[in-house]
Amino acid sequence: MKIHEYQARRLFEEAGIPVARAETAKTPAEAEAAAARIGTAVAVKAQVHVGGRGKAGGVKLAGGPKEAAAAAEKILGMTIKGSVVRQVLVMEKVNIAREVYLGLVFDRDRRGHGLIVSAAGGVDIEEVAAKTPEKIHREFIHPLAGLSGFQARKAAFSLGIPKPAALETAKTLMALYGLFQKTDATLAEINPYVIRPDGTTVAIDAKMNFDDNALFRHRAIESLRDMQEEEPLEIEAKSADLAYVHLGGDIGIIGNGAGLVMTTLDVVTACGGKPANFLDIGGSSSPEKVRRALEIVLKEKGLKVIFLNVFGGITRCDDVATGLVQAIRSLAPKIPIVIRMTGTNVELGMNILKESGLNLKTHPTMQAAAAEAARLSGT
Repeated sequence: MKIHEYQARRLFEEAGIPVARAETAKTPAEAEAAAARIGTAVAVKAQVHVGGRGKAGGVKLAGGPKEAAAAAEKILGMTIKGSVVRQVLVMEKVNIAREVYLGLVFDRDRRGHGLIVSAAGGVDIEEVAAKTPEKIHREFIHPLAGLSGFQARKAAFSLGIPKPAALETAKTLMALYGLFQKTDATLAEINPYVIRPDGTTVAIDAKMNFDDNALFRHRAIESLRDMQEEEPLEIEAKSADLAYVHLGGDIGIIGNGAGLVMTTLDVVTACGGKPANFLDIGGSSSPEKVRRALEIVLKEKGLKVIFLNVFGGITRCDDVATGLVQAIRSLAPKIPIVIRMTGTNVELGMNILKESGLNLKTHPTMQAAAAEAARLSGT
């Protein structure tokens, strides 16, 4: 789950991380009033769940309240990478001597947490990693030991900033890690973290993502979810107890088990196809769940074909086939459906498909089915 910058900023402040003064505004008049209360030049920043706001014109500097109102008027309502700006953050303008990057992520390769800092703040960390990897310092954090003060200081001093600023930065890293761990976050990022000319430090950006599977432990965090920023089909799938991710291609993918669905995406892509989604019906073989899965996938725009890939274990192929037949008769899809089923009760499942009279396309292997799906999509 993602949250807005202004929400992450509040969490940072509660954790003891120095942040720039700021207020949110939903209208130009509110932005003007916020700038007047702040009392300095300000930056007006679009609040959306995507990056690249500055390049898209979603961040503007204003010398005073009237300019802040004018900036907000230009930003509010604009669309940035598909997200409509419905509010802005009015933040005090900070004098900058240096910008650095601070971040905490999952280190999946080493099965722990990773601390990343870079002297190249204000730039996408992916771009830094690709062009100037020597500017990135990493520390592996063992999940049982946590971030040590030594590691935080080592990372801070690697940035080449003055000692007082480095010590302040180390404190910020410790506070950031505490927040990251406490909230079951998957990402905590400050880009940029600023060293002022007087040597003091402050965060002028804030970003946090959270593990959806841990939100039952963090109702206050879950309440920060902005449903208007969520993918509608992902929300609908979640309500149906289905795992769904929109991918933007034209081949709908339905499977059982995350590993199988991921493999299906890879095989379809290798055949030249473009998956439209990831949809995992899980271990249940409820016909109703299969029907709901097909119903949701059919709402993807530009869909040309659906590939259903089932490996029956706990999931029974006859139940999947029953749900699929019911769904097709109810929804009457106008695009072809390619099916590969194997495993528990596969003979029963295949008989149900055959006797349905729906002339469905079945294949014995995932490779053959994926190739057929790619062909039907016009790849």
